[in-house]
Amino acid sequence: MSVQDFEPLVLFNTLTRKKELFTPFNPPYVGMYVCGPTVYNNVHLGNVRTFLNFDTLLRYLTHIGYKVRYVRNITDVGHLVGDGDEGEDKIGRMAKLEQLEPMEIVQRYTNDFHEVMSVFNILPPSIEPTATGHLIEQIEAVKTFLEKGLAYESNGSVYFDIARYNELGNEYGKLSGRILEDLRNETRELDGQEEKRSPLDFALWKKAAPEHIMQWNSPWGRGFPGWHLECTCMSSKYLGQTFDIHGGGMDLKFPHHECEIAQGRGLTGKDPVRYWMHSNMLTVNGQKMSKSLNNSFLPRELFTGNHPLLEQAFSPMTVRFFMLQSHYRSTLDFSNEALRAAQKGYRKLASGVRSIKMLEYIEEEGVEINEEIRQDITASVRRFYDAMNDDINTAVAIAQMFNLLRYINMLYAGQLKFSAIGRTAFELMENKFVYFFHEILGLSEEKTTGDSVLIGMLNLYKEYKAEKRYDKVDEIRAYFKNQGLVIRDMKHRIDWAYEE
Repeated sequence: MSVQDFEPLVLFNTLTRKKELFTPFNPPYVGMYVCGPTVYNNVHLGNVRTFLNFDTLLRYLTHIGYKVRYVRNITDVGHLVGDGDEGEDKIGRMAKLEQLEPMEIVQRYTNDFHEVMSVFNILPPSIEPTATGHLIEQIEAVKTFLEKGLAYESNGSVYFDIARYNELGNEYGKLSGRILEDLRNETRELDGQEEKRSPLDFALWKKAAPEHIMQWNSPWGRGFPGWHLECTCMSSKYLGQTFDIHGGGMDLKFPHHECEIAQGRGLTGKDPVRYWMHSNMLTVNGQKMSKSLNNSFLPRELFTGNHPLLEQAFSPMTVRFFMLQSHYRSTLDFSNEALRAAQKGYRKLASGVRSIKMLEYIEEEGVEINEEIRQDITASVRRFYDAMNDDINTAVAIAQMFNLLRYINMLYAGQLKFSAIGRTAFELMENKFVYFFHEILGLSEEKTTGDSVLIGMLNLYKEYKAEKRYDKVDEIRAYFKNQGLVIRDMKHRIDWAYEE
């Protein structure tokens, strides 16, 4: 059974608002760009969910044979407080508060971001460019916009001219579905708006006030690049004028990604991206996750349980599994109950991985193949691929893992004979279950104690049990429980598993 035996991959394209057959621009190569963090603070769980979802997409694309160039940037300048064209740079503001150089802030929180990604087993990108490392490209792009009449200089700043862009047959707002007139009505009058021909026009290059820490020379004076321009220049440099997939959180759809489309078309006359994909937001007990509501979580708060809304600590793989249980386009609600259920589910699968790795196929004479079970194992593998090919539906894919887990546990407990499913079905289940768990879902087993120590403790357990020293037996059970493990005391074997 190979990946060619299944339905082809379809992805939901935010731009067309429908699922589309995935056909790369230049197969087997795939170009994917995901907007990375603005490194002015610790990465929060909303960010983690986005990067985890695109990590799963990366893993699956690689598995089905694509060679993916994955670009995920670091925004280290130009992203202003409030996400608009006026105000302080987020990094500059933090640098003033901390009394540090801006690049110290950048380094500190870039390190934090990488550490968090590693803890969640999120693969690194192929290229991780920074905005400050591509100032030349951004200045050159601004020059091109001015030459084409798609931008204008005003008081040392340069703005993208949306009215002129639309006059040339383009449609600003097509990604988000927003109508231009409605956008004008929604736009508040802000400081600096008098510089613009229209309040909708967005900054390509901003003049820096003397107190603005992060500023560079340009043909228009001292300033800094616009937030939206950074991603256009970095994505096109490493992936080309048109590339396959652009991802990010739902909150970036407007204005950030809308502006990227305008910039891309303005520079080349082509749509810059074929498939726009967006990950949905997190909620907490039904409310939007927000610092102002005091219901946002940093990863380390989840791992330690040190948060007023948490009743216990939850491990990184529990949280990863929890996020994978929901489709990436669905809202995901955090609660203690949901996390505890995810902890139980994750540990069941992790125990299943350990069990199937320990099992060896035994041919038993006189045992006929149970065709219904054999077909169900094959069908579960097929349904896993069908789910992943249906817009990376990890929630449905995981359900197939639990169906396979039933048969693994039956084999492990001696309730099902190996010959009843046959060698082919057993090997398919063995290979795919482990591969799905580790390589596609990106999960890993979590235990704090080495295998040799656990084996030694189990041997002591057997000795104490044979000697009827039940106080010592209880001590060893308590030791395993403190490690998040349980002892499986069965007729034909004594072993350990992850506590559910």
